[in-house]
Amino acid sequence: MKSSYTIIIQWSEEDQCYVVSLPEWGEHCHTHGDSYEEALKNAQEVLELLIESALNNHEPLPKPQLFGKTLERV
Repeated sequence: MKSSYTIIIQWSEEDQCYVVSLPEWGEHCHTHGDSYEEALKNAQEVLELLIESALNNHEPLPKPQLFGKTLERV
């Protein structure tokens, strides 16, 4: 599934892994991976699940943040 949502991947010294933030989905929406590639794969899987869950529950999807734009909900 193609989406335009933001994926932020950062190394965490504390956790000794890559931590992923998905900001359009809330400040507590995170996943992780031992490698950058694993973190990205996990992020894509989480995004698919979040989108699928929202659609199944007839909930609005957050508006994707575009470069230079602010976060908004649709």
